[in-house]
Amino acid sequence: MNNFRWIRGIFYSILILYAIITFLPFAWALSASFKPLEEIIAGGLNFIPHDFTFDNYRNIFIESPLFGRWFLNSVLVGVFVTGLNIIFNSMAGYALARVKFPGNSLLLGIILAVLMIPGQVTLIPGYLILKSLGWLNTYQGLIIPSAVNATFIFMMRQFFINFPKELEEAAALDGLSRWETFWQVVLPLAKPALAAQAIFIFMGSWNNFLMPLMITSDPGMFTLPLGLNTFKGQYISYWNYIMAASMVFTIPALGIYAFFNRYFISGVTFTGAALVATAHLRLITSLM
Repeated sequence: MNNFRWIRGIFYSILILYAIITFLPFAWALSASFKPLEEIIAGGLNFIPHDFTFDNYRNIFIESPLFGRWFLNSVLVGVFVTGLNIIFNSMAGYALARVKFPGNSLLLGIILAVLMIPGQVTLIPGYLILKSLGWLNTYQGLIIPSAVNATFIFMMRQFFINFPKELEEAAALDGLSRWETFWQVVLPLAKPALAAQAIFIFMGSWNNFLMPLMITSDPGMFTLPLGLNTFKGQYISYWNYIMAASMVFTIPALGIYAFFNRYFISGVTFTGAALVATAHLRLITSLM
């Protein structure tokens, strides 16, 4: 027992040290967002600003006319990309897991093959397709190419394969079609998988730099990662504005994680008995 406590103490010490090392750059960036440019470029690792100021935030929101537009563009693209992925990836994963149709295995093999292709390989073909459609510098050009994701189609398929068939059979006996079963029984019980999918897809869309860089040339269509790059010039970089904008940039991502994190916990503690009970309760409610 004493040896176990000793090992656990070392383990927690390593985790705490790693957490501190990981947090320090964020803490410095937060501190730098309240410093004038002169204090930042002077060097030093002081975490308490000598000349505390809110001017950096005031400048990016008031004196930078496009910053608000970039923020709204990122929110719009992130929300639509996440919503479309949740719907389409879940539908595709459920079909591959439960619906027997000719070519099911072949389609799954194609999806797995897509996972092996680096995203950089498809950038130029994707750009040419969007150009031929006239979707450059448009919201649909930023959203539609990212509306599905092979990785999460496969993830949802694996989740639905392990989903209890008894619940679907009970729904069929109660008169629900496969379509109604998917929306009223299966999908509401897939919240842990949907939450994981939502977090990773939103974070990927929110932080995406390369795709908007290729698709957009109009500053009014920039997303935040692309807009932040405009604060860097050939001879000078406004690190005070970059740090302030980066702090604003992190808020939605932290909010999304904080909101969906509870579904991870519920997914871990969700026993089979609770799953069956909840499913029958949903069936009864839907038929009333």
